[in-house]
Amino acid sequence: MKASEQTLSQIERALRKAASKFPTEAESYPLTDFYLQVRQESGELRIYDDDETELTRCVVEEWMDNSDENFYDAVQPVLRKAILNIREVTENVAVLKPYSFVLTGEDNECIAELHLVDDDTMLVSEDLMQGLGEDLDAFWKRLSEE
Repeated sequence: MKASEQTLSQIERALRKAASKFPTEAESYPLTDFYLQVRQESGELRIYDDDETELTRCVVEEWMDNSDENFYDAVQPVLRKAILNIREVTENVAVLKPYSFVLTGEDNECIAELHLVDDDTMLVSEDLMQGLGEDLDAFWKRLSEE
């Protein structure tokens, strides 16, 4: 799914608004993740914290009435791009690290971890990790045969 500049800008604006709910001058930073819930029928994007408090919402017109079976797979790169486009905001939210941006479905089920923010950890793309389990199993088998 290719997203227009308007769609990316709209998602970035929602992410900025969610981040602004956590003031930097707070006495102690909260521990939370950010849950991005996308509703396929309405095109609505809602952002929640760990307590299921809604931080913000917007309607992405390009996503309205989308009947694609792979909708949630298709929106992941768009959401990741928006998160990375405003990295100065998304990686400096006034919450305790590590924290994640997680895509959830309409029933709050976790679909994918979009981005992890931590000083020492990097989340590797699933595409890069595909087949790693099989490679490790084959390696251990060869190693144990020798």
